[in-house]
Amino acid sequence: MITLVVTLLVGCGVVLAAGTAAADGSDDAALAAAEAGNDDPRNGDAGNGDAGNGDAGNDGAGNDGAGNGGDRARDGRADRNDGGDPRNQDRNGRNNNDGRNNNNDDNNNNNDDDEFPGRDKIAKASDDDFVDIKDVKPDNDKPKNGKDASKGSFVARCGTNENNHRNSDNFMVAPGKRNGAQHVHDYVGNLSTDANSDDDSLHAAGTTCDRDNKSTFFWPVLRDTSKKGDDVDEDGGGKDGNFGEILRPRTADLRFVGNPTSKVEAMPDDLEIIMGDAKAKTNGDKNALAQWTCTGFENRITDKYPLCPSGSRLVRILEFPGCWDGKNLDSADFRSHVAFADDDGNCRDDFKVIPQLRVTLTYDRPNGRDFALDTFPDQQHDPRTDHSDFMNIAEDGVLKLMADCINSGKNC
Repeated sequence: MITLVVTLLVGCGVVLAAGTAAADGSDDAALAAAEAGNDDPRNGDAGNGDAGNGDAGNDGAGNDGAGNGGDRARDGRADRNDGGDPRNQDRNGRNNNDGRNNNNDDNNNNNDDDEFPGRDKIAKASDDDFVDIKDVKPDNDKPKNGKDASKGSFVARCGTNENNHRNSDNFMVAPGKRNGAQHVHDYVGNLSTDANSDDDSLHAAGTTCDRDNKSTFFWPVLRDTSKKGDDVDEDGGGKDGNFGEILRPRTADLRFVGNPTSKVEAMPDDLEIIMGDAKAKTNGDKNALAQWTCTGFENRITDKYPLCPSGSRLVRILEFPGCWDGKNLDSADFRSHVAFADDDGNCRDDFKVIPQLRVTLTYDRPNGRDFALDTFPDQQHDPRTDHSDFMNIAEDGVLKLMADCINSGKNC
């Protein structure tokens, strides 16, 4: 009997030991799997950081590459390009990115620093980011109009965001991702624009523009950094290093202009364009196109924050490309389907000349250096990161009128 009891106890011990070892092995495997999961480009820095939220554009915005934005190379969006009327194709592809979008909030177990990277590098604009406008050299070197120039212009009257339509999303670059821009945008035009916008929702929405123009225009807000904003504890605001009271533009001129060497063709509906680079501080100047000046000094353009004299307003100029490849409404890198004309005003031979959007914003002069753009946290309010996003949503009659006005030299 004693022998039997001992045998049973020993057997149980072996089973318990084996079970413990198996459990330990399972924990190790689970830990290894978790660590491997952190390398998935859809998580952490690779998915939501530099590549995912904002290099190529500007947002897009900061705008960009591998994660929520660029991995859209472009699942479903390709249907909008190449062949046929793109408006009859699948308009909702921007939300079909392998389930990576719309699930960021509910299913993301990372902390805020992983979901919204760069917050460890927050800093205010440096003194070197400012320049006295009187120290900027005048630049009058612009191409002269030729005999075939399109000299007119067409203005979209959309207001200055009187309804305070703002958020820190970017549906072009980070579709479906809340706070995909990590900085606040001012919107004019389309009233519905947010992270979850798609072609159908944008076409169905109202607008602040005249002529029932439902295009969406947006750019990062400018802040008075001497005052406290109401979003100091919010994503896109203080959590991403964007402090201060948001300044609404005093004027917003959304003007489509012509070309010094050629007539323009009507701009296609649903065309998306991004100008500038929201990550110019880390990417360099290749795609940067920040233009700052002061009223009364419009021939002095700088990529620094200008210090304007008393009585002069601060000016931002956001200039978009005016050449289009003739078939694609967007592109995987947010740039290839459009281009700027050369120094003489000529588009590439295989590109079409279209109306060129130029947004000019003026602001009442903030005190001294007490103003800065909203930026991604690691861009530290560098003025070179200024950028803007535009999606054309207008009736064919409006787009034809735009081209006719520009080509005939009228200002409409």
